[in-house]
Amino acid sequence: MDTVSYKNRRGELETYFDRTAADAWARLTSDAPVGRVRATVRAGRDRMRSTLLSWLPEDLRGRRLLDAGCGTGALAVEAARRGAEVVAIDLSPTLVDLARERLPATLGAGRIEFRSGDMLDPALGEFDHVVAMDSLIHYRAADIVNSLSRLAARTSRSIVFTAAPRTPATMLMLGMGRLFPRGDRSPAIEPVAPEVLHRLKAQDPSLAAWQTGRFDCISGGFYKSQALEWTRS
Repeated sequence: MDTVSYKNRRGELETYFDRTAADAWARLTSDAPVGRVRATVRAGRDRMRSTLLSWLPEDLRGRRLLDAGCGTGALAVEAARRGAEVVAIDLSPTLVDLARERLPATLGAGRIEFRSGDMLDPALGEFDHVVAMDSLIHYRAADIVNSLSRLAARTSRSIVFTAAPRTPATMLMLGMGRLFPRGDRSPAIEPVAPEVLHRLKAQDPSLAAWQTGRFDCISGGFYKSQALEWTRS
C-alpha cells in the first residue's frame, strides 16, 4: 500500500502539472523559443533522455516497457520506434492528452498506449523494462525505493530512473526556489545521494535479485539530475 507521504506528494504533483504548469511544460517540451533558464532545462532533459535510452537495448521488439511519468511522450515515442510495446502513464491528464496530439503518424514496429494515473498501479501489468525519468525527483528517498520495489516486482529485466543529486548547487537552487511566492512554486525536489538509495535498496528483501548498474550525472545550467540503472540478476 502507498505510504502517506507518497500519496500526499502524488496529489501535489498532479495538481501542479495538470493545472499550474501545464502550459509552461507544453512549451518547454516543444520547439518553441524559451528563455535562457528554460533552455538549459530543455537541453538537460534532452541529454538525460538520450542517456536513459542508451541504457536500453537498441532492438526492443517483443519487449514491454513502462514509461513512468511520460509527460508529453518524447521518450515513449523513441522507445516505440525501437519496436517496444510502451505503456506511457502520467499523473496529468492534460499532458497525456498533449502527448496523444503529438504522436507521430507512424511508429514503425512499436506502439504506445497512453494512460493518466498512478505509475504504481498493478493493473498496468508486467514489463521487461521501466523508465522513470524525472518522475521520482520530488519524493523522499524511502518513497523512491518503495516505489521502485513495487515496480521491480512486475519487471523482468531493468529499471532506469533519475534522482535529484544532493550537491551544493542543487541545495542552493532549492533554497532559491523557496524565495518565490508559494502559489508560483513547483513541488520541491528531494535531493538524495546515490549511497542512500543503495543502502535502502539493500535493506529491502524484495530487491535482493536486483543489482546496481550504470550511473551518470547530467548537469547544465538549471538542469541537474543523476541517472541510475538497476538490473535483475
